[in-house]
Amino acid sequence: MPKNYDEAIKKLNLLLEQMESDEAMSIEQYKKKATEAKDLIAFCERQLKVMSDELYSSEKSTSSER
Repeated sequence: MPKNYDEAIKKLNLLLEQMESDEAMSIEQYKKKATEAKDLIAFCERQLKVMSDELYSSEKSTSSER
């Protein structure tokens, strides 16, 4: 698994380039890359959710201090 969101996005873009290339790929290779891409997308979604929750929480505490 990637260490952070940026690393995950880089890996995801690389996988997409490989999958969209004209090079021949076996169905097993394609499935492996598609599964890895799905896992990276899920990782990114979790990272964005954490960030969103932190921002919302911070915004909420800032507005209650007023």
